[in-house]
Amino acid sequence: MNESPKHTISILVENEFGVLSRVAGMFSGRGYNIESLSVAETLDPSVSRITLTVRGDASVLVQVTKQLHKMVSVIRVVDFGEGEYVERELALVKVTFDGKTRAEVMNIVNIFRAKVVDVGSGVCIIETTGAEDKINAMIRLLRPLGIMEIARTGCAALYRGERLLGAAEESAVEGGASNENVA
Repeated sequence: MNESPKHTISILVENEFGVLSRVAGMFSGRGYNIESLSVAETLDPSVSRITLTVRGDASVLVQVTKQLHKMVSVIRVVDFGEGEYVERELALVKVTFDGKTRAEVMNIVNIFRAKVVDVGSGVCIIETTGAEDKINAMIRLLRPLGIMEIARTGCAALYRGERLLGAAEESAVEGGASNENVA
């Protein structure tokens, strides 16, 4: 199977009503499927960061980027393929277990450095963070044991080192935000 490359794109937008809908509509209107989507305020509450993943060749990426730049509320668009970055996702996985499978579930949790965040009678919820491939691998191992439900956050990404996504973040750092909040 010849699958198109995945692109992680971050978009800084003005934090206002309807921006997310317009951005998502631009993708669907051109027939591109958003594989994951994550949105939250930045250090500046008037600016939000939309991080999404989409598949397509270079021409798709160029077209998407040009269309996003035309939108009034868009401040900056960056394809993380332009540099080294860290990408993570969070997943909650509800799994059934019994006396025979409990140890196997716990072994998988430990292997993937996940954690059990809720336990009931014969059911537990596992929290894991990491790259998409890591989460998919854990899900593949848990599936035969009885996955009941999955909730995933979508991708969050930041450039490595000192490089920042945009002017809004740079001005927040210059304005006195410290690195104390860095995990």
